[in-house]
Amino acid sequence: MKLYKTKNGVIIETAKGYFEAQLQDWDNFINDDNILKTITALLSSGFGTKKKSIADSAILAPVGKQELWACGVTYLRSKVGRQEESKLSGGADFYAKVYEAERPEVFFKATPNRIVGPGDKVNIRKDSTWDVPEPELTLVVTSSGKIIGYTIGNDMSSRSIEGENPLYLPQAKTYDACAAVGPCIYITEEPLDKNTMIRLEIIRNNTSAFSDKIAISQMKRTPQELVSYVFRECSFPDGCLIMTGTGIVPASDFTLQSGDEIKVSIDNIGTLINKVA
Repeated sequence: MKLYKTKNGVIIETAKGYFEAQLQDWDNFINDDNILKTITALLSSGFGTKKKSIADSAILAPVGKQELWACGVTYLRSKVGRQEESKLSGGADFYAKVYEAERPEVFFKATPNRIVGPGDKVNIRKDSTWDVPEPELTLVVTSSGKIIGYTIGNDMSSRSIEGENPLYLPQAKTYDACAAVGPCIYITEEPLDKNTMIRLEIIRNNTSAFSDKIAISQMKRTPQELVSYVFRECSFPDGCLIMTGTGIVPASDFTLQSGDEIKVSIDNIGTLINKVA
């Protein structure tokens, strides 16, 4: 089952089609440990009007008041990439240590107003010279810490800034339109298959400038482990979203340009498409 947040409320996608309904409170709707059972019961009672299709222009980022957090260096390729970008600053050892450490790297990514949805434009910082998208499986978590679904995240990153000094991470990661999330929330009570693939393609001037893929089985940390650390001393009254790190890192000679189209796809969830402003 998939949930799409729209300007008019919510669209629910099931095996029987699309059902559109108005919502008074998105935050309360998704902050439900038993959301799958709740929605199934609502649909059985006649909730929503059946639709033949879903208009892409109507889809918003599946976020209300939720904060967006992120986890880093959860894939080996990410560790290697961070070591490469920070070797001149002497910070390479830090990434090797955090990859092997019990405690993962966890950081605050964005408030809702800095998150964009499908079809919206993401930004690259004007004071950065090396910028990449980071395609990430993103967890949708309730206030109790339960993972109720999954979505797609694009963690925009200024590698030149973070590489200059690891302490510059907040500046490299958090700014206006620094993250895209969507297009939906894939609701399931089962963990995702370990062979679930994440795919990234960057289109420049109608040509594929970069593409790669990776399975989530390559993630060193489990989703529940990451959630446990985010929730250790933080409360989330409306739940939160947690990016789980990237295993796709473009080579050091690649940087995003204005007008590039970024496509991030994850099996069973869909494809998130954004252009660079």
